[in-house]
Amino acid sequence: MGKDINGLALITGTTSGVGLNTLKPLLRFGWNVIAVNRSSARAIKIAEQFLTEDEIKNITFVEIDLSNLDHVRKGCSEILKNIKKPINSLICNAAVYKPRLKRPERSPQGFENSMAVNHFGHFLMIHLLMENILSSEREIVLNGKSTLFKPRIIVLGTVTANYSELGGRIPIPAPADLGDLSGFENGFLSPISMANGKKFKPGKAYKDSKLCNMVTVQELSKRYPKEKIIVNSLYPGCVADTNLFRNTPWLFRFLFPLFQKFITKGYVSQRLAGERVAKVATYKEYAKSAVHWSWGNRQKTGRRAFSQRLSKRIIDANTSQKTYNLTRKLVGLD
Repeated sequence: MGKDINGLALITGTTSGVGLNTLKPLLRFGWNVIAVNRSSARAIKIAEQFLTEDEIKNITFVEIDLSNLDHVRKGCSEILKNIKKPINSLICNAAVYKPRLKRPERSPQGFENSMAVNHFGHFLMIHLLMENILSSEREIVLNGKSTLFKPRIIVLGTVTANYSELGGRIPIPAPADLGDLSGFENGFLSPISMANGKKFKPGKAYKDSKLCNMVTVQELSKRYPKEKIIVNSLYPGCVADTNLFRNTPWLFRFLFPLFQKFITKGYVSQRLAGERVAKVATYKEYAKSAVHWSWGNRQKTGRRAFSQRLSKRIIDANTSQKTYNLTRKLVGLD
């Protein structure tokens, strides 16, 4: 079959960890890939060490700094202009986590940076590319077979944002909670650094941004019919040795993977996590909108994915609608 009917997936954050390890299975499944990173030069250099020359030929590298909404607009405009095939699957993977900060870092627009990168940048990208994604339903080659593929948006969630799970109730520094969203309502600019308008807590800022990611999935699933697009999230397991934790104390980086491997039994390799992300983004059995896919917090050989129960903080209709509408305003869509 012709190369022009391969599926096209866009994934953010492919220079390390889960994103890097999602590339190879996507390519193996027969997809072409748009890899979005803050530095394309760095992304290409790392990909050359990880993939074959033939695999890299099927990747288009696009440079977008997700913390800068102007960069997101410019990058999405270039994608729509230069890449003629519509995007079948959009994977929002990139994230920053800096739990040791004493004061908030700010994005070029003045927003607290973990929320800017993890939530605002992806939210804007999704909406700028939505019309293109919705137009992509067509026959593509998947695992060597031609199939009608319904477009998808996949967002990486985390157990620490889901209060229905034990990992989401850990009080250090505090569980994810958007509260009354007064921080968003009041513009989310200095001195405001938290969605609820309260004192800056860097670890909670990360959790809150991932909570916003998962809320966005639920709200998009309501606003766009499942007959047109599949929107879901996943937690691939605890990838305890990824670069996401590079800004944590060295002792934590040493002990955390051991703790997950031998105490909680929740450890997942970067390779397995990448495989899981690629499958959720492409396989037919995961084509269910509003589902948060999980393999459980205790990993077992051969365990299949299941739909994880989500907390009220994620699925509450009023909270999700308010979060969505305020985010639209903050990123300049309204």
